[in-house]
Amino acid sequence: MRLVAKGTLQRASRRTCRPVGGERSESAAAVSAAPWPPNSIIHGDSLVELSRLPAESVDLVFADPPYNLQLKGALKRPDESRVDAVDDAWDQFESFAAYDAFTRAWLTAARRVMKPSATLWVIGSYHNIFRIGATMQDLGFWILNDIVWRKANPMPNFRGRRFTNAHETLIWAARAPDAKGYTFNYEALKGGNEDVQVRSDWLFPLCTGQERLKDGAGRKLHPTQKPEALIARILLSASKAGDVVLDPFLGSGTTGAVAKRLGRGFIGIEREDDYVRAAQERIAAIEPLPDSALLAPPSAREAPRVAFASLVERGLVVPGTELTDAKGRVRAVVRADGTIALTGGTANVGSIHRMGALAQGAEACNGWTFWHVEQEGRRHPIDVLRARLRAEMGIAAE
Repeated sequence: MRLVAKGTLQRASRRTCRPVGGERSESAAAVSAAPWPPNSIIHGDSLVELSRLPAESVDLVFADPPYNLQLKGALKRPDESRVDAVDDAWDQFESFAAYDAFTRAWLTAARRVMKPSATLWVIGSYHNIFRIGATMQDLGFWILNDIVWRKANPMPNFRGRRFTNAHETLIWAARAPDAKGYTFNYEALKGGNEDVQVRSDWLFPLCTGQERLKDGAGRKLHPTQKPEALIARILLSASKAGDVVLDPFLGSGTTGAVAKRLGRGFIGIEREDDYVRAAQERIAAIEPLPDSALLAPPSAREAPRVAFASLVERGLVVPGTELTDAKGRVRAVVRADGTIALTGGTANVGSIHRMGALAQGAEACNGWTFWHVEQEGRRHPIDVLRARLRAEMGIAAE
């Protein structure tokens, strides 16, 4: 959240490009060649600098634009003490129309530098996120999700006139409705969430403690510094090691710090001198994680194709084995050729998918998750056996 002074769309650019924090590892750099010096902070106005970046050159954009909080005066607690609110010039606009024009300008510029498969994340509050979302749709972005960041430690509503404002909203969008090949690390996210799909409500505390940057007087350096855990969730969800991440409103450098740690390249744009200096120092101190800690499991589409017959041929499923659905109500017998035959007075024989669909009266079925096999007194999806075979195939290939 930063960058534009009241009533303006652009300020004069003080353009310098500063590589920070060393280079990416060789293996990560080989994945995606950055169009700009890797790990760069560009000191200048976002709208000016975005226009200078090559078209279709970045893999992911994270944007934390000004929220346009529309504060009319100092915020005070009931005891008349002043609240440390966001009252900086870069968050002030003359009107909603001025803010909308700014939003349209930076979104258009960001869309130009996104690869066809890139995605965009924008974070905001109730003051601005609905206006941003509408503009995104007007410009042709395709919204994939809205994410609610629930704050574990929100600031209370001191006057007691409203609900506690305990969340912010993120919009995740593809470049266009027909965008293909965008990154979503579904299997990795699910695996780290105890094999349960990750939901669209995320619980993280506000940035506090040692992570919060302070100025020389011990005050918060940046009023809206985001927690690294939140940015890490975004990058781990929607990017790969070696990708180039763009933050057009870099602020105190959280996106750059997390990107460097996770083996991503980054380009950050920031106008304010103090923020640029702090971001440089912060990111330079980051040590990238080893490549072994960044390897993501292959997606189901990327994993080696395994036919059910291969499980029979390898002896992981013996011909004559009975398969059932999860509740044991539907049954089928495995045949030597890798087909299965429904039991219960029917002669239907076919693939695990076709027989699963037939058993349910459905048009289609994922037989790997529908059919289960009993082992050691428990039913397991046959997909577990497929995963075991894939692991063996990976070992054999090394």
